[in-house]
Amino acid sequence: MALHMSTQTGVVNHLTACELYRMGVSRVVLARELSLEEIRRIRRNTPPELELEAFVHGSMCMSFSGRCVLSNYLTGRDANRGECAQPCRWRYHLMEEKRPGEFFPVFEDEDGSYLLNAKDLCMIEYLDQLADAGIGSFKIEGRAKSFYYVATITNAYRCATQLLEENPDGYRLPAWLLEETRKVSHRPYCTGFYFGRPDDGQCYESGGYIRTYDVAAVVEDCRDGNLFCTQRNRFFPGETLEILTPGQPPSPFVVQAIFDGDGQPLQAARHAMQPLQIPFDRPLPQGTILRRCQ
Repeated sequence: MALHMSTQTGVVNHLTACELYRMGVSRVVLARELSLEEIRRIRRNTPPELELEAFVHGSMCMSFSGRCVLSNYLTGRDANRGECAQPCRWRYHLMEEKRPGEFFPVFEDEDGSYLLNAKDLCMIEYLDQLADAGIGSFKIEGRAKSFYYVATITNAYRCATQLLEENPDGYRLPAWLLEETRKVSHRPYCTGFYFGRPDDGQCYESGGYIRTYDVAAVVEDCRDGNLFCTQRNRFFPGETLEILTPGQPPSPFVVQAIFDGDGQPLQAARHAMQPLQIPFDRPLPQGTILRRCQ
């Protein structure tokens, strides 16, 4: 069995990486706190057979390389066993010992403060620099994410890595791929520690997400000039939806009409998981996502 060592091991130097390789590890997921220069140093001083993996996208833990006990302490869900409740995203108040039940806000400004709330990581524009530093595997954080998030982000990075493989010396990210990373629910993006200690890695204004797109429906079948879909969020005839398929830029189309599972016309798709029919002039693979801008 191939042994991959988690980022929670905290691999920050070549001595640790070499010792793990000696013990039989074939890949180490490097600590998230490393810069590109530190990664280059590790790559130069480790066996070429040892694979290096690093995070390129997603939520960033406020604790060192994910080694946190807040979730376990507060909710009984152990972050070190993949069950983090993300209490670092919660809003906190102070309570004085002799005045139980009387809460005092923690102010950054008039809107409060989120003391432990980190921005999200996004490195899709810099994959060539990551590869040049010696990273051979890109890791996308996906804890508690929706199928739409996973499909959109994975597709964007798969397309980007294919471009990188085809032209490693002239990697240029198309605008539509960068835009794809903005079409999922996310916090403000940053580049983590890759280019040194970040000055803007925390998001103090809000614990919420930026969300501009919803999944309207998922294609189950395509025949007789119709898409047979399952509804996920409300939409109407006349709206413009985007088609999301693997390896392709999103393409817009106007919903000319909506019919229920029995072929009766509808004024709106209102009910979650409702079977729908939408007239469409070309086939789409099963699982295609139809999304709408909010």
